[in-house]
Amino acid sequence: MIVGVGVDVVDVARFSAVLRRTPRLAERLFTPRERTRPDGTPLDDTSLAVRFAAKEAVAKALGCPPGMAWHDCEVVSLDSGRPVLEMTWTVAAAAADLGAAAWHLSLTHDGGVAVAYVVAESG
Repeated sequence: MIVGVGVDVVDVARFSAVLRRTPRLAERLFTPRERTRPDGTPLDDTSLAVRFAAKEAVAKALGCPPGMAWHDCEVVSLDSGRPVLEMTWTVAAAAADLGAAAWHLSLTHDGGVAVAYVVAESG
């Protein structure tokens, strides 16, 4: 059963500008694993923007509970390139409270816009 749905849109140029103005922001928003591809190559701003959209979509799927930490929701890529969500601590607790046990994630970006769609399902 679906227990939550979230979607978020990020303007890539605006996100890039914020990253340039605040150099440590990427470290505050993303774990080291999130900032690189499986081969260790750093992600570009577009890929980071779509991962930020995914984190926002997860928060929306969970009903935006207070106290969620950015690093407690990771958007990582499998060796195949498929993005998956990994939850820990504050986000895992919010997911458990909602009964969310399985996550579905879709990411896309085109024309300067990054979009993430998240569906949370019960076990």
